Amino acid sequence: MSVVIPDDILTAAGISEAELKLEIAIMLFQQEKISIGKARRLAEMNLIEFQREIASRGICIHYDVEEFEADLKTLREMGRL
Repeated sequence: MSVVIPDDILTAAGISEAELKLEIAIMLFQQEKISIGKARRLAEMNLIEFQREIASRGICIHYDVEEFEADLKTLREMGRL
């Protein structure tokens, strides 16, 4: 799906296309509508860049028990635990 935002809207808002994508990605991530991986892809940033951006805004990374357990399982399978 493509969304077309007229240039005059971006100009009126005083932001670039990249900035708009970032703002949308952060909003959707904050509302737990998309994962950090999908958010960083929408923002066209690597994971570290996106994490730094949300940290600079005081936004916590969602990390629940299920994700922690999945990470532990992965580490065990890799022989790192």
